[in-house]
Amino acid sequence: MPPHTPSNTPLAPLVLIHGHPFDHTMWTPQIEAFSPARRVLAPDLPGYGGSPSTPGVTGFSDFATDIEALLDKERVETFVLAGLSMGGQIAMDCYARFPDRVRGLVLADTFPAADTPEAARTRNTTADRLLREGMRGYADEVLERMVAPYADPRVKAHVHRMMTDTHPEGAAAALRARAQRPDHRDLLTRVTVPALVVVGADDTYTPVSDAEAMHAALPDSTLHVIKGAAHLPNLERPEEFNEILGEFLAHVG
Repeated sequence: MPPHTPSNTPLAPLVLIHGHPFDHTMWTPQIEAFSPARRVLAPDLPGYGGSPSTPGVTGFSDFATDIEALLDKERVETFVLAGLSMGGQIAMDCYARFPDRVRGLVLADTFPAADTPEAARTRNTTADRLLREGMRGYADEVLERMVAPYADPRVKAHVHRMMTDTHPEGAAAALRARAQRPDHRDLLTRVTVPALVVVGADDTYTPVSDAEAMHAALPDSTLHVIKGAAHLPNLERPEEFNEILGEFLAHVG
């Protein structure tokens, strides 16, 4: 999608990386809240949203390479980088690749460890299923883990629509790449910029314990647990999420 570009602002751009299997509209509340004051880039990853499906994604680092190419194209030198779930793992990969460009790091509902053999098998099995069956059955099954069962029906509908609109080929390729991604636990101990760790209190994909471990590993981080939310607190509790993110952005400058 085109970046949102306010004029005459010295504030650091904000780069938002969505999770799986979503698209840039996952960040709609944040784009609306922050784009009036600063430049916000929220791209669709390959195979998601408006981006073409790329079954040839062979490595998880391909996502970071694409983000870097976008930043170069848009002439964005330094920025605050935020990612949720798979997007958080991509953000870690970006930091490993070009740390000098990152002024602040936001990791929401994610975790840094590589997949166990069992988790990798599950991702590959799910990839096979998506190619065979499409996205709808999967979306129906996981909806009330992505967002809490008690979430606003409009949020549920938005999340379900993003999942069913995703290209099965792109989602499957991302799952296979994710199963082979590197372990970034040591990387977190070497992050030199301020970091914000956010998690929904009822997240069962990446529970609060994962967020606490990242917070402990990061040299300069703040942890926020958002009550009344599961895996997508930025959509389930957007006002609280935006307040936390806004405070962090003000701290980073």
